Amino acid sequence: MPTQKKKAKNVEVTPAEVEEPKEEHAANPLDEVMSQAERAYAAYMDAERQVAKAYHENEMQVAKAYRRAEQQADRTYNNAVVKAMKEREEAMASAASAREAAIKQAEAEYTSTVQAANSACEKAINNAASNRESTVERAWQVRDETIEQAWQIYSKIAR
Repeated sequence: MPTQKKKAKNVEVTPAEVEEPKEEHAANPLDEVMSQAERAYAAYMDAERQVAKAYHENEMQVAKAYRRAEQQADRTYNNAVVKAMKEREEAMASAASAREAAIKQAEAEYTSTVQAANSACEKAINNAASNRESTVERAWQVRDETIEQAWQIYSKIAR
């Protein structure tokens, strides 16, 4: 019976080697060691496959976790954008409303001020006209009195 070592090397075994009981007896422990080595190697290869599989599964789990985190980040971003845009719209609407109120108030104040200015102007014009009329009237009175005095003086002289 050929030994495992010789099988591994593809060496032919001679009948003398097979018939010798001492070598066969000596080959049994070697066969056992080789068998253990083969089992250990097979276990090593199996473990290596399991490690590779575990790494692959871990990589898949990490990729899934990354996708979940990325999706969550996208949702958070989208929610923040929607909220910011809504707040901007509300602020713009509030500003537009305040602007309209300010414009209405300014227009009301403008109208009130124009009316007050027109009223004050009319009053000033009426007062000026009244003052002019009274001044002209007094001037006519002074003129008439002066002419009257002059005629009285002239008529005294002429008599």
